[in-house]
Amino acid sequence: MSTEALARLAEERVDHRFKGLPPDADGLTVGELAAERRNLFTDGFTTPVLALSAERLEHNLRLMETYAARHHLAFAPHGKTSMAPQLFRRQIEHGAWGITLALPHQVRVARAFGIERVFLANELVDTAALRWISAELDADPSFRFICYVDSVRGVELMDAALRGAARPVDVVVELGAGEGARTGTRTDADCAAVADAVAGARTLRLVGVAGYEAQVPGAAVDPVRAWLRRLTGIAVEFDKAGRFARADEIVVSAGGSEWFDAVADVFAEIPQLSLPVLKLLRSGAYVSHDDVHYRRQTPFNRVPEEGALEPAFRLWAQVVSRPSASEAFVNAGKRDAAHDLDLPVAQVVRRDGVERPAAGIEVTALSDQHLWLRTGPEADVEVGDWLGIGLSHPCTSFDKWQLIPLAEADGTVVDYIRTFF
Repeated sequence: MSTEALARLAEERVDHRFKGLPPDADGLTVGELAAERRNLFTDGFTTPVLALSAERLEHNLRLMETYAARHHLAFAPHGKTSMAPQLFRRQIEHGAWGITLALPHQVRVARAFGIERVFLANELVDTAALRWISAELDADPSFRFICYVDSVRGVELMDAALRGAARPVDVVVELGAGEGARTGTRTDADCAAVADAVAGARTLRLVGVAGYEAQVPGAAVDPVRAWLRRLTGIAVEFDKAGRFARADEIVVSAGGSEWFDAVADVFAEIPQLSLPVLKLLRSGAYVSHDDVHYRRQTPFNRVPEEGALEPAFRLWAQVVSRPSASEAFVNAGKRDAAHDLDLPVAQVVRRDGVERPAAGIEVTALSDQHLWLRTGPEADVEVGDWLGIGLSHPCTSFDKWQLIPLAEADGTVVDYIRTFF
């Protein structure tokens, strides 16, 4: 990665663009503010403010590095979860092969910070974006780019846009997870037709097969494993048919954040092929994990001896209204808290520097700038208290905050994570 580009993040000035930061920090650079090691609770941060745990982040990074190595998997975590180049760097330092992305804009961000390997988990048919990708490939021999193809029409559009390119674009045929799932070819015959189309396009090179198992209808262990075996079986058949003749290695890729244990098991069954196999896992939500959805769905719950991820986000908001004994409201809402999968969870109440469990407090709804709280008889909460809130779904937590304090357990903020959505 580009150390110069990362260093420039620390030179950005703190101002009104960044929610929750101390007003008296305006004009400081991010690096200067980080060097002050301010305390999240006592040194001027305003609510709501989202914080990322330094210790839990490091734990999660190490755990997935160990997991991938143990199961002989390459790892390209989905960077669209965070869109944070500082976290991309940490992931690569912890053994990641590269970064998975979904959109051309995201690739531009990654390239601006020197990411050399990008897996685009999407079919790319935008002419302007393809020509930009081609120019990046031609200008930088170390840049590796792989993307999905899932239709003959898509192959034709890509080929037309890339005419004259010096390097072909590497592609993998995407196998859809079934009827009612998201993108991807639906039948083996469709996969073969797309592969044939790629073979006829000089601007493209077929290097593997891929997909996303979390979209399997009624996802559960058995149907997910069955789909994964179908995916690996296509890779085997393509290899027997000589479809990877132009490749240097065969890429087989899957792995969201809910079934990567099944991915590891099935990928371990892949027989020896004519070329080395890059078994590429793409789970991305692990980096921060969460308190509801992925905590409930994580493969580590099914295989506890592998370890356990830790929720690294906490949103802090302040109680601004206590209109009755059964109600309270805090000053964070849809603009601040992820809410697309599950409601946030009240975890701790902080008053006068003391934290205690948020007993009897339940989040029942969100407005634009308020969380609605139902409070039981045991709830001890007053106007002015800070409420620590757990979140569901990292993908829609990162995108609401452009500069996120990275805080140690005692509240000391040691860095600020810049996001680009």
